[in-house]
Amino acid sequence: MTYENLDRKLVNALLGDGRASLRSLAEDLDVSVTTVSNHLSDLEDQGIIQGYTPKVDYDALGYDVTAILQLKVEGSGLQEVTEELTEHRQMVSVYEVTGDHDIVAVGKFADTDDMNDAIKTLLNNPDIKESNTSVVLNAAKEHEQFELDLE
Repeated sequence: MTYENLDRKLVNALLGDGRASLRSLAEDLDVSVTTVSNHLSDLEDQGIIQGYTPKVDYDALGYDVTAILQLKVEGSGLQEVTEELTEHRQMVSVYEVTGDHDIVAVGKFADTDDMNDAIKTLLNNPDIKESNTSVVLNAAKEHEQFELDLE
């Protein structure tokens, strides 16, 4: 049995099927179930694998509008605005960034009225100095993860 790249192979196998059983992973990786279990526990403990969640097609559930918000924030309010965005249930990604804006957030909304209401509520925060919102016309690639290179 070789354990070279086992953690990366395990991650790649889970990217292919996050619901794979320990037994099937062990067979695919040619190691024991105990070895897979131990390595999987280690990856979880290290925070490399942070959970097992379904991939949801929000468009199919009626969230047809994806918006990208770019915000300039008063320096002292950056943390507060970031927290406010991360607590908003429809924000699927929130980033503090360099460049012309301080925060970029991606949200999913039922329609433009839903988006507009969320943005207007957000813009009541006096720490937000400027905003720019783009509506996504077509998501060519979204929420994808990539397989790890094997050393």
